[in-house]
Amino acid sequence: MVKSKTKEKSNKEKSEKAVNPFMETVSTVAWALGIALVLRTFLFQPFHIPSGSMLPGLMKGDYVITTKYSLGYGKYAATPLPFPVKNGRLFEREPARGDVIVFRPEGETKNFIKRLVGLPGDQIQMQKGRLFLNGSAVSSKIVGEEKFTNGFGNEALAEAWQESFGEAESHIVYDALKNGGADNTSTYTVPSGHYFMMGDNRDYSGDSRISVAQGGAGYVPSGNLMGKAEIILLSVDDDFVLFKPWTWFNMRGSRFFKAIK
Repeated sequence: MVKSKTKEKSNKEKSEKAVNPFMETVSTVAWALGIALVLRTFLFQPFHIPSGSMLPGLMKGDYVITTKYSLGYGKYAATPLPFPVKNGRLFEREPARGDVIVFRPEGETKNFIKRLVGLPGDQIQMQKGRLFLNGSAVSSKIVGEEKFTNGFGNEALAEAWQESFGEAESHIVYDALKNGGADNTSTYTVPSGHYFMMGDNRDYSGDSRISVAQGGAGYVPSGNLMGKAEIILLSVDDDFVLFKPWTWFNMRGSRFFKAIK
């Protein structure tokens, strides 16, 4: 009887030892996922740039890091999980003109990245390719011409203009098409609780100048802001594939950890 009980105890201990490593692995993975979710929801989130609408500052293939806490937490803070905010943003912080922001247009399922040019109540207009804010031309000067690849995959030439909003740090915008479709617009008055966004590659950007129904961003509700783009983590060419190690050398070395202006 004593031997039998001893044997049963020994078998039980072996079984527990066999289970413990598995449970430890599950626990470790669960903790790691939980920490990653918290970081992604409340602190930082990476995004991939799929087009050239923000040239020359951001290129197709850039991976940018956004800060969530810089703007507060709207309903898309924890995507794809729902965040319990219906309107506005929790711990809301007002963005500034010139900030590069990731957001989701109302009624869209895709994320956009553009530069904030209009705050609630602002009047925005384009005249001959130049940006006007509340009736006055935004400070800008031409600094040269640059080659780039347009939205059709063709090489094109654009005028590069240095633009700034008051004391904000200046940035470069492209004017690639004279008398382009959005070079001359009516005056947009930004509604309360909304923002006006534009791409730096002005002639190749579906932004707030264009309604969501027509493929643009329209006026962007405050609660749809997701994060302020702060830094380019890395940048890859079109032929980079994560699961093909021989393409890992197709990275743009000059763009690692580059600050976004």
